[in-house]
Amino acid sequence: MSESASSIGAEPRSKSADSVSSPFPDVFPDTSPITGPAIDLYEDGYNDPVYQAKARILNHAIQDIGMGRYQWYLFVVTGFGWFADSVWPLLSGLILTPVVNEFHFNGPFLSLASNLGLLVGAVFWGLGCDIWGRRWSFNVTLFIAGIFGLASGGAPSFVALASLIAMVGVGVGGNMPVDSAVFLDFVPGSHQYLLTILSIWWCLGQLLSSLVAWPLIANYSCASASDCTKSNNMGWRYLLLILGGITLFLWAIRFFIFTLLESPRFLSGIGRDADAVEIIHKLAKFNGKTSTLTVEELEAPGRTMTGSGASSGVRYKILSKSSTYGTGHIKALFATPKMAWSTSLLIAIWGVIGLASTLYNNFLPYLWVFKQDI
Repeated sequence: MSESASSIGAEPRSKSADSVSSPFPDVFPDTSPITGPAIDLYEDGYNDPVYQAKARILNHAIQDIGMGRYQWYLFVVTGFGWFADSVWPLLSGLILTPVVNEFHFNGPFLSLASNLGLLVGAVFWGLGCDIWGRRWSFNVTLFIAGIFGLASGGAPSFVALASLIAMVGVGVGGNMPVDSAVFLDFVPGSHQYLLTILSIWWCLGQLLSSLVAWPLIANYSCASASDCTKSNNMGWRYLLLILGGITLFLWAIRFFIFTLLESPRFLSGIGRDADAVEIIHKLAKFNGKTSTLTVEELEAPGRTMTGSGASSGVRYKILSKSSTYGTGHIKALFATPKMAWSTSLLIAIWGVIGLASTLYNNFLPYLWVFKQDI
């Protein structure tokens, strides 16, 4: 997961912490009424202090606008990503028995294909949203999952099914890193705790996929591997077609009904301060508010830190310097000792969660198939 742009200065801070480390002590997000003042992961310095200061200015502007209609709509459409990330990894376990009966292959290979796709998707889209922006990644990931999910319902062989499921994983793997970055980019610091509540969509995904699979797998599947053909084993195909259609429907809501604004932090990170300010004003207008942020205000850190005449010819680009992947996107997550510890702990925690989830969703169904064979 790459959220180097969205996370800088995103945590709510106390004024005392800002007054010590920031050259702009009056620019800080309000403290959350629930979590209180947070520890500043950047108080011991950052590799781009100009961008750090600009991020704090944007955070303050978003906090002034407050939690409004746009953020609540965003809570719903980003939840679609959590939903897909719950449904599709679970599918390889739900369809394992009937698929093995029909195609006669070693069961764990289907889970392996799914997880390889998830790995590629997480790396590609997680870093990609820091290179070409949030909007494309936000919309394309769900579309890929829906299209290949539908196509997998018509797979004529195990190789075709595994390949299509892997492509579903490429789309699904980007949902949580991209969607969480998008959500944090627009939610004021006082309400960023809502990111954890997005997990309710995960639960809904598990519930819906299980309820749909129950009658289909039970009533339209081969009883055993002997004489198991496509015509008498359509349950898993129906399941994939239905969930693929649901995923495409959720993508259509994102793409045609909800208009995602580009991240102001991303725009500022590639030197487009004027566009970042315009996004802040659009956000305020959508919420029925007004914002006093100006381009001059956002450009002030560059003038202060580099000299009064430097800003006219310099574009600060912590992101997308060459629109290519590079180690800089990862190094930003380890910029300070405190950041390095935080990033390492998050990786470890997500690794353990991923291990437990994979074992539960895939290893237990495989044990059941193995028992059937015995």
